[in-house]
Amino acid sequence: QVQLAESGGGSVQAGGSLRLSCIASGDISSTSCMGWYRQLPGKEREWVAAAANDGSSKSYADSVARRFTISQDNAKNTVYLQMNDLKIEDTGMYYCGADRYWLRCSGGTPTNWGRGTQVTVSL
Repeated sequence: QVQLAESGGGSVQAGGSLRLSCIASGDISSTSCMGWYRQLPGKEREWVAAAANDGSSKSYADSVARRFTISQDNAKNTVYLQMNDLKIEDTGMYYCGADRYWLRCSGGTPTNWGRGTQVTVSL
């Protein structure tokens, strides 16, 4: 089992930036990828970005591709989501997920989830 803990959320004005972090612990060797998801108010959870643990692949949802960057520090078992030019419509709860299968990290449903961190963007 893998435990995930997100941090870095908060309140920011439109156009600002935040960096989210997700620290993994437990049976990390059972995973090969991590992904970021978000749940916007009144909507279903949606995929945002994914990265393979070995750095071989990264992928983004079209809505964030030119503004968000996923990266990882394997020495710290941490994946980051750098979010720039934030928009009001980016407001929501952000979650990280981890899985052994790329398809689950990149738009599917990862096996392991964190509890999320809230991002609020205002004018």
